Amino acid sequence: MEGSQKKRVVVFGELLLRFTPRQYERFVQAQEFDARYTGAEANVAVSLSNFGMETFAVSKVPDHEIGQACVNYLRRFGVNTNYILRGGERLGIVYIEIGASQRTSKVIYDRSHTSFQEATPEEFDWKQILYGKDWFHFSGTAPARGDNVVRILKEACSAAKQLGLAISCDINYRSKLWTIEEARRVLPGIMKDVDVVICGPGDLREIFGISSRKSDGGTYRGAMMKLQRRFNLSWVAMILRKEPSASVNQLSAILYDGEKIYQSRSHSIQIVDRIGGGDAFTAGLIYGILSDLRPKDTIEFAAAASCLKHTIPGDFNLVSLEEIRRLLEAAHTRSVER
Repeated sequence: MEGSQKKRVVVFGELLLRFTPRQYERFVQAQEFDARYTGAEANVAVSLSNFGMETFAVSKVPDHEIGQACVNYLRRFGVNTNYILRGGERLGIVYIEIGASQRTSKVIYDRSHTSFQEATPEEFDWKQILYGKDWFHFSGTAPARGDNVVRILKEACSAAKQLGLAISCDINYRSKLWTIEEARRVLPGIMKDVDVVICGPGDLREIFGISSRKSDGGTYRGAMMKLQRRFNLSWVAMILRKEPSASVNQLSAILYDGEKIYQSRSHSIQIVDRIGGGDAFTAGLIYGILSDLRPKDTIEFAAAASCLKHTIPGDFNLVSLEEIRRLLEAAHTRSVER
């Protein structure tokens, strides 16, 4: 953010310990696991911190060494952790088996009775947390953790709206966390305060009952328009993905601003780690909007950010603005930088 005050983004969601077998091993054969910390919203915060924005994570972790290790991990990447509460019994765990070729990746959650899931609305002073900030972000995995988290989130969105923050939601439906009936019941009640939605064709169809057939030159303009009008949204964005295998994907994205559809170029990706690709896209979208990029440039930036994340182990998109710009400009030969 050259020559201007840093934009300030707050994210709210569960923090997790991620265990991944090494060298594409399967769960049943692994004797060693790579350990990292993650969380859908934390992934967004780390990306935006790399892009030069000031980011704040709001969550709750246990008051012991594992909880502190998680907080320390976020601090390494420039995320402000002052609003992460301590208490409860445990940090959630996610096990991820990285797929290859025709074998898909697998995710197993161990997230019951976590500190975050058992947090209460009284623990969060949202007006104090959000004062002086520019943006508030959450994903659908937060309200999936239970009715008390839904209440916390509704209070957060209400405060953000009163204070004039933009609010974004990545629908991010995960069938292993809650049922589609629960998502249909909860999400529309939160969406009334949201300005920017990131979703997939399946989300439109299964959660909101909106036909997700491609139209208008291969885009989902009609479906995105219906969602935008239903909730009075400023922006609707979507990743479009072709998956010939777990190792090779074609990725592009579209953005609807209430009037026009903007579509990015398509990126062919040799995947190292797909997890976090959607969060990298969301961060790129937030960066583009907060930086007043043109809509076409915003969706190109977000798609390129997601593309590069797929080449990095772990959930965090550890790339710079310059690396994304070089990809967009195709100004380098992808040889070794010396």
